[in-house]
Amino acid sequence: MTGTGARTTASAWRNWAGNVTARPARAVTPASAPELAEALRRASEDGLRVKPVGSGHSFTSVAATDGLLIRPDLLAGIREIDREAMTVTVGAGTTLERLNTALAREGLSLTNMGDIMKQTVAGATSTGTHGTGRDSGSISAQIRALELVTADGRVLTCSEKENADIFAVARIGLGALGVVTAITFAVEPVFLLTAREEPMSFDRVMADFDQLVMENEHFEFYWFPHTGNCNTKRNNRSAGPAAPPGKVSGWIEDELLSNGVFQAACAVGRAFPATIPSIARVSSRALSARTYTDIPYKVFTSPRRVRFVEMEYAVPREAALEVLREVRAMVDRSPLRISFPVEVRTAPADDIALSTASGRDSVYIAVHMYRGTPYQAYFTAVERIMAAHAGRPHWGKINTRDAEYFAEVYPRFGEFTAVRDRLDPDRLFGNDYLRRVLGD
Repeated sequence: MTGTGARTTASAWRNWAGNVTARPARAVTPASAPELAEALRRASEDGLRVKPVGSGHSFTSVAATDGLLIRPDLLAGIREIDREAMTVTVGAGTTLERLNTALAREGLSLTNMGDIMKQTVAGATSTGTHGTGRDSGSISAQIRALELVTADGRVLTCSEKENADIFAVARIGLGALGVVTAITFAVEPVFLLTAREEPMSFDRVMADFDQLVMENEHFEFYWFPHTGNCNTKRNNRSAGPAAPPGKVSGWIEDELLSNGVFQAACAVGRAFPATIPSIARVSSRALSARTYTDIPYKVFTSPRRVRFVEMEYAVPREAALEVLREVRAMVDRSPLRISFPVEVRTAPADDIALSTASGRDSVYIAVHMYRGTPYQAYFTAVERIMAAHAGRPHWGKINTRDAEYFAEVYPRFGEFTAVRDRLDPDRLFGNDYLRRVLGD
């Protein structure tokens, strides 16, 4: 045992998608920053590397270790709501679902969200999880302060006013700078969003893309490979009243079609790849137009029960349409059979060193493959296109880029590695993934 509230185990760890496994020498669940600092000290003495883990929703080995695994389960819950500053401080192991439901009870909300909320706040922000937004950025861009336990056991509070140089890079820290134990987010009074989902042709989305992005607070679309069909979603603030999807219609769209039937279709496609184009044509026509209004997290997020692996790149806004056309042309001329739609979202430029939107307006293009289906050929072909346009891969999603590449596409890459060298010179928090993407 380490401290009074920590539990030590040594069981195998597996991520959500099942494509990454690890067997740590031991795992610890600290209940406080001092307990965590003691666990780090003992790991260092024993020659063990250390990695914090969240809910396992990354598709990379960013959290994998054969040393000490830090589980954040006891570092969870709301610490403080400051209505004057309009912030909320939460433990690092708090899930986005728990955070959002707690905020809603207090009449508060985050400004923007990704499309799932099973991740811990530390895991989501450390890897740059994002949604889509014309003016509002990633979850990390909403951080106002964070608490970080460093390799030498110090507990640092980082914000624009305190340890500002660390704050500039630690909001997306990859677990390379220390262990985040608490995060303070900006919040605002809860509001309503009206979502408008509408099928649209690929050609029309391409022709109207700039207008769709500029006229909507949050715009995204899904293109179904092997078809010319897309499904679009526009989210905008609304005066109300709330009008959530009906129980029956919501279940049909979100559970039956988007999860149950879709999973069955993916399973058929995995067993019989030649059927995928026909299934895609049917699937892309199954979702009908609908409009509903609700509080933000209920509009931004949706259930994701179909397991998959994913690669996502952020490309400069001005290159996005060319990249999308290249991806479509590649799929059309290849023997690839793709059962999952391609997801496209946007983000404004931000000021976080290793944010995929750092210093530039960005468009995110995500490709997926059903779990258990060979994905390498597809992802490799897409990655080649993305890299030719200075694409930046999502830190928690599959990619093959290395530190040399990242130093080229991130102007502030050296700023991050310099802080890492200062905070963790002995690489207590290192692993194979960080060695590849950040260098030694």
